[in-house]
Amino acid sequence: MASGLDQFASEKAARCGEPSYVWRAGQERRWQMMLEAAGELSTGKVLENGCGVGLYLEKFAPLAQMAIGLEIDWERAYTAHRRDLAVLCAAGENLPFPDGSFDLILSHEVLEHVVDDRLAMQEMARVLKIGGRLLLFVPNRGYPFETHGIYWRGKYHFGNIPFINYLPRRLRNRLAPHVRIYENHDLERLLIDLPLRVISATIIFGAYDNIIARYPKIGKRIRFVLQSLEKTPLRFLGLSHFWVLERV
Repeated sequence: MASGLDQFASEKAARCGEPSYVWRAGQERRWQMMLEAAGELSTGKVLENGCGVGLYLEKFAPLAQMAIGLEIDWERAYTAHRRDLAVLCAAGENLPFPDGSFDLILSHEVLEHVVDDRLAMQEMARVLKIGGRLLLFVPNRGYPFETHGIYWRGKYHFGNIPFINYLPRRLRNRLAPHVRIYENHDLERLLIDLPLRVISATIIFGAYDNIIARYPKIGKRIRFVLQSLEKTPLRFLGLSHFWVLERV
């Protein structure tokens, strides 16, 4: 019975990714990036598209005029709801909101999991107000590890697998069919003919909180060195793209 539950949990992790469950340095750093990019828009109407269990939504809620989360997984949506957050269980390709509903949308490591990322991007553009912003985090193909695990001989293996993303696309996608990976031109293609302009686009490294928890001195040094690379051309090796887009 336990092995069946473990397999179910693994399949969910493959399908939906693993949301943030605890607030640590990595979440705090990204939160500060969001606030800086959003400015006064964080006090308007905010949507977190793919809110997981609601950690970031919980931060937006006291600031915003209205903060709503959307989550496709019912169990995670219910967990977020139990935090007294406004959450709907729905898919990102069919947002249940009128045109121009939101001042700010956060899509945090979600687009890579949806069935149709182009349609999901269209929907976010549709429900943004003119002048509203989309804060988009997605995994970077240049990162040396595939953090979402792989399928090997029909079985899912969770974990950080090295160099998978450096393989030719066809082979890489056979090993990791459950999750997309992005280069700049992949994101640019998603924006073709959409009323969105790029305000900023960068690549960031992680916070490596798990390493620091086990090896504090070494972990903090690794984090310092890698995050310092964000200001150099070597940022192409970073963990995630962070793009700020504005509805025009």
